[in-house]
Amino acid sequence: MTGQFVVGLVGIPFGLKGFVKVRPLSGESAHIRRLGSVLLRKGLSEQTYEVEETAGSGAVLMMKFRGIDTPEAAKALTGAELVTDRVHAAPLKEGEFYIEDLRGIPVTLQTGETVGEITDVLEGGGGFLVEVRLPAGELRLIPFRNEFFGEVDPEKQRVLLLARWILE
Repeated sequence: MTGQFVVGLVGIPFGLKGFVKVRPLSGESAHIRRLGSVLLRKGLSEQTYEVEETAGSGAVLMMKFRGIDTPEAAKALTGAELVTDRVHAAPLKEGEFYIEDLRGIPVTLQTGETVGEITDVLEGGGGFLVEVRLPAGELRLIPFRNEFFGEVDPEKQRVLLLARWILE
């Protein structure tokens, strides 16, 4: 399990003072509102910013970072990921897990055969899609639904695929 992961995405500038819109990835925002500093990652570039102010709640927050004082400076942050330590992430409820913790977990069948490894989880129009790298290197997208996946346990590093045919 990773120590850091993405908790939000920076959107477009808001207002004239350097605020940006931020979309929390968990759908919750209280944990992001409490951050005093964040690592912003855009491509290969990473920089830590002190949070001066946070406004709004729910699906979109407005955040102001020290040193970002104009809409032009704020626009340069558009598309950046908010990366933080696990302790600052949204709290988990019973049976929940972080998507970040699924990356790298082997995907196995009920027979115990390993058929691939999770490389990513993507948001699709009808829900989440699990990206699985097969042993030969090909990638497959599988809807993250109960009819395709059984046990999902990041702590045990186990993801059970119920329908082998979906890999074809």
